[in-house]
Amino acid sequence: MKGRRPIDRGELIHTSADGLTCPGCEQPKARCTCRAPEPEVPAGDGIVRVSRETKGRKGKGVTLVSGVPLAGPGLAALAKRLKARCSAGGTVRDGVIELQGDHRDAVVAELAAQGYTVKRVGG
Repeated sequence: MKGRRPIDRGELIHTSADGLTCPGCEQPKARCTCRAPEPEVPAGDGIVRVSRETKGRKGKGVTLVSGVPLAGPGLAALAKRLKARCSAGGTVRDGVIELQGDHRDAVVAELAAQGYTVKRVGG
């Protein structure tokens, strides 16, 4: 019977009342025991460095914020606050916040107000 569904033929159908299962521990995703650990905070000297760079960007300048003692969602939230403060776009790449344009003064002031030890790097 070509057009019949598996349930009509009496075949076993795998279902999960809790949703999809994790391939690692075979538990429902809500109760997964093998979740990825939280990203570790990068070890550094405690100084946040703010610099400007144009390399590889066709002459367009970006403000780089590195050495922030945050990881994952905390770093993304800080980047969002800085982008809003500077009214600029940006991203987080490899633990470094990149803001479009030269916003070093505003970034240094904002980070210092949040209690970070900030150092301006470069010219």
